[in-house]
Amino acid sequence: MPLVGTAIWLTGLPSSGKTTTAIALTAALKERGIRVECLDGDELRREVGQELGFGKEDRLETIRRAVYISKLLNRNGVTTIISMIAPYMEMRNYARAELESYVEVYLHCPLAECERRDVKGLYAKARKGEIAGFTGVSDVYEPPVNPEITIHTLTNSVESNVRQILDFLVNDLDKKTEP
Repeated sequence: MPLVGTAIWLTGLPSSGKTTTAIALTAALKERGIRVECLDGDELRREVGQELGFGKEDRLETIRRAVYISKLLNRNGVTTIISMIAPYMEMRNYARAELESYVEVYLHCPLAECERRDVKGLYAKARKGEIAGFTGVSDVYEPPVNPEITIHTLTNSVESNVRQILDFLVNDLDKKTEP
């Protein structure tokens, strides 16, 4: 499994299962002896982006910082799992261009289900106008056109989704590195 220095980007609407999947995938890779770090969007904002808001330019800066951190880890042999909405294609295209080994995983989940799962109540606040620029409500989410993997978090279990990602990493990445 040629995962040394790979960046695995999990994208999807808020509450689509990115963090849950990232945590489970991180554990599965660690069990296989792979050096891995999970870069979660909420944690990154709290630790290295407190001054940034949710306008497009600030979101782009958040992505730039995540890509930079991932690049540092990747070049030192650490696989990264980046769990960030990255709502605009431009953001994910930037990450793909900057990160040498990049795998985009789209967590497809209907908006109604994301709203149902929302433990923080952010969708409800956005619907009331209390949160401006909320992805999926008052701001756009541009779904990936050609992600390496699409997982359906409405119908599949976390374990099934992790297995699908691992299968891709083993089978498809191995094919790309064959002589």
